[in-house]
Amino acid sequence: MDALHARASTKPSTLAQADQYLTFQLDGQDYGIEILRVQEIKRWEKPTRLPHSPDHVQGVINLRGAVVPILDLRRRFGLGESGYAAGAIVIVVGIDNELGGLTAGVVVDAVCEVCSIDPADLRPAPELGSAFDGAFVRGLVVIEERMLILLDVAQLVNTMLGESATTPKVA
Repeated sequence: MDALHARASTKPSTLAQADQYLTFQLDGQDYGIEILRVQEIKRWEKPTRLPHSPDHVQGVINLRGAVVPILDLRRRFGLGESGYAAGAIVIVVGIDNELGGLTAGVVVDAVCEVCSIDPADLRPAPELGSAFDGAFVRGLVVIEERMLILLDVAQLVNTMLGESATTPKVA
């Protein structure tokens, strides 16, 4: 991910307009979320599983007195199991929703770095039919032949938790 950092520092005239993203990896692919949404980054800890929760909701953790849902992006994106090795990371994000504010954790394979991206460099995700849910993809950016997928983390978390709320509960 040094290329991301190099790119950010090579355009000093546009840094005032650039947005900052925390970049991370899932299954070897690079993703980014707005740095202003990130509250903290922590090591993986096994969450308390809630009965009848969907596969992509790993459970909840106690984060300084707050109960925080932990969401599995690998499962939500159809990337398979990670096994949550000691290297897995939880990015704790804060988002706004119709009920006010919400804190959630998303599990990723690795956190890479913070980079600045000029909004003019963003490209829309291509239309790939109904199999691809691009609602939470903010855009794509190519940086030195690497594709970075920028996510709308608020939309993603709201969608994942909304699916949890509407998932039929089977006894």
